Amino acid sequence: MFDYRSKLISVDQALALINDGDNITVGLGANEPPALLGSLHQIADRVRDVTITNCLATVPGEYLSVENVTKAFWIDSWFSTPQLRALSGTGRVSYIPNHLHLAGTRRNFHKRANIMISLASTPEASGRTRFACGNTYEEKIASQADLRILEISPNAPHSFGQNYLDWDQIDYVIESQGYPGTIPAAKPNEKDLAIGRAIADLVEDGDCVQVGIGGIPNAVCSYLYEKRDLGIHTEMMTAGIMDLMKAGVITGARKQADVGKTVFAFALGSQEMYQFIDKNPDCFTGRGEEVNNPWVIARNDNQVSINTTVEVDLTGQCCSESIGTLQISGTGGQSDTATGAQRSKNGRSIIALYSTLEKVNKETGELETISKIVPTLRPGAAVSLSRNDVDWVVTEYGAVNLRGTSIRERVERLISIAHPSMRDQLYADAVRCGYLPVAASVPRLAAGV
Repeated sequence: MFDYRSKLISVDQALALINDGDNITVGLGANEPPALLGSLHQIADRVRDVTITNCLATVPGEYLSVENVTKAFWIDSWFSTPQLRALSGTGRVSYIPNHLHLAGTRRNFHKRANIMISLASTPEASGRTRFACGNTYEEKIASQADLRILEISPNAPHSFGQNYLDWDQIDYVIESQGYPGTIPAAKPNEKDLAIGRAIADLVEDGDCVQVGIGGIPNAVCSYLYEKRDLGIHTEMMTAGIMDLMKAGVITGARKQADVGKTVFAFALGSQEMYQFIDKNPDCFTGRGEEVNNPWVIARNDNQVSINTTVEVDLTGQCCSESIGTLQISGTGGQSDTATGAQRSKNGRSIIALYSTLEKVNKETGELETISKIVPTLRPGAAVSLSRNDVDWVVTEYGAVNLRGTSIRERVERLISIAHPSMRDQLYADAVRCGYLPVAASVPRLAAGV
């Protein structure tokens, strides 16, 4: 029998363990420890140069105020969120370029955590204690951390899988009544629905699917109810996946690996979804280094990855995480899942985006429409997915397959799904860039080529 109280400390005692220059890594998204982060600002006057390493920050906290960050903390993040973008002018927030399945391994190579802390569910009878909503990098970071602290809450789901520390691997526990962080479900708009329909048409009965969160992925899920026996191998468990499981659309019966199981590295969404994964034998939380490994993804035939991007250039380069040099999100598992799906037998990788974006011209103050299919990515834009790894690209004007195509063919196909009002200019830009001959005519390809 394990001795629970021998490792129990208060939040204040945990804060007292933090010293100048420490590197603290917290759990991803819904695994962020709400009690500790909610109190972290209390030591801003005591410590200096403490680095908080996170991913998909969801827990609001005073420690993220400009005053507290500039006084005491540095924020290194694998994936930026609105909370971190609000600090973009401070110089204290920095993005960690990564492929998600290597995030923990490469961070440990660079610098080990002095303290790793994550939200966790109530320990099992053996003392085994499970990370609440995933194990993307938590176990990997904990394996080399100086101290491992788990914030135990009865409101954290107990999910099955490879998402735990045994009692002898834990240094301290603190108790709270905290809930996992949530993010709102985006309601699909007309463009989302048009794109979602086109993507759903590329999904066949029995396919194994990876899908994220947002208006487009939610729209995709809304059109999958007509499918049968879908499987799930995904980095992120979402409410859309939950609803399809409840409806019997997702069974996992035709998977080659983890048959019958919905496999994910982390869950992020609503409290309803967290209750759904709680002790659900159909759900399996895997280690991020394995779930997102492209070769592991490829074990299932007919793997379909569905991701979104900010802009794509005429050669197929995708920027999915920045607007110029402004980091707005992260690469996450996009490259992992896209390349993994293409290694799968009959697998497909799909990148989706709106054809245009409306924005205010800073000089004129007028609203203008710009193309998201562009001749070249804007200066400073990150290439999240190499043009070597792009497969299907979908807008509200159709879907085109770039696999194995030349630059000329890519240009023609991408122009065919650009906004009609942008196609002539994109053609002229393609000629100027040397992608098309001067005498060429503007292609009018049918969607799905």
